[in-house]
Amino acid sequence: MTHDTLLELLSDERSGVLVTLKRDGRPQLSNVSHHYYPDEGVIRISVTDDRAKTRNLRRDARASYHVSTADRRAYTVVEGTAELAPVAKDPHDDTVEELIRLYRDVLGEHPDWDDYRAAMVRDRRLVVRLKVERTYGIPKGANRG
Repeated sequence: MTHDTLLELLSDERSGVLVTLKRDGRPQLSNVSHHYYPDEGVIRISVTDDRAKTRNLRRDARASYHVSTADRRAYTVVEGTAELAPVAKDPHDDTVEELIRLYRDVLGEHPDWDDYRAAMVRDRRLVVRLKVERTYGIPKGANRG
């Protein structure tokens, strides 16, 4: 099993579970959508500023991300350090541009980009960039004998 084989699942799937650490050290799990950028070794996730996961990452940037196949026979866990983009403040700022790129990579084209841009500012959205530092799991097609 290789690191690259495990990372293939990140490209094949579009959703997973983001694990952050609460103040007391317990895990906080959130179902999210993602896109993996293999050339950067980064997973990007759109979040809002007021959520527990965002507050947790500001306090402690360590995070894990779990993704599995629909039959749950194969999975990958990524451990890494998160970087948070600034909160979207203007419909044409760098954060909104990054959110548009992420949206396109996950879902394709939006029917009204002006409305989307305004919503990103209104919702106080930002991007979590989780740098892949360590992986483990069971790759697709592995013999689980």
